[in-house]
Amino acid sequence: MRSMTRSGRIVSFVAAAVTLAAGAAPAVAGERADPVVVELFTSQGCNSCPPADAYLGELAKRPDILALSWHVDYWDYIGWKDPFAQHAFTARQHAYSRSLAERYVYTPQMVINGHLQGIGSERSDIERLIGEAKSEQAGAAARRPRVTLVGDSVHIEGGPAAPSNVWIAVFDAQHWTAVEQGENAGQRLGEYNIVREWTQIGKYDGKPVTLKLGVDMAEYEKSGCAIVVQQQTPDGPGPILAAYAIDPPMKPAKK
Repeated sequence: MRSMTRSGRIVSFVAAAVTLAAGAAPAVAGERADPVVVELFTSQGCNSCPPADAYLGELAKRPDILALSWHVDYWDYIGWKDPFAQHAFTARQHAYSRSLAERYVYTPQMVINGHLQGIGSERSDIERLIGEAKSEQAGAAARRPRVTLVGDSVHIEGGPAAPSNVWIAVFDAQHWTAVEQGENAGQRLGEYNIVREWTQIGKYDGKPVTLKLGVDMAEYEKSGCAIVVQQQTPDGPGPILAAYAIDPPMKPAKK
């Protein structure tokens, strides 16, 4: 365990018009309604991270999980600059540290549904937390927000009247990187569902709302996307109330 975002254009988000009732199955292959969200905070400069990266790649294949990999920048100082690291992602991890009452940030860390956390390479612990999150979702299915994607807009209704932010995450399916310096020097690292853009498109408070996605439709084929509705607490990001993902249509890069 090791202690211690690239801003730019939002690539496109193209979705079929799909209404997702609580518990309904996605209508289009590659689309997933209300998955458990697993966020990995990682770095190519951390020699404890490759096992967690590989595990996240396995989780990314599961239809019940939205796996997101956030590359932080606080390991860049040791000789290798992670090409996917963004300071905004480091700030997100620090915000989680406050809201989860953690004393420090570390890699590899996994945060599940915004309010459970563990060491990303400890598979048994993470599987237990995923199971706990799934049980929570099942018990609150009727009270969770419902997401509808129609053209270039997203409609959200239902769920608690809790101040929440609505985000678009844009992520790449897979990259292999030859690391030349730092703790992983000489290794070729495979990483999965790498977040490249994380943009707030609006707010949600339990009242029905329709929000424009505000994306470049012509670019979607390059990346996968997800809508995340996350409660905002005074200390930082709170529980994730709903998520909807579309897997990357691109084929994973070859090793």
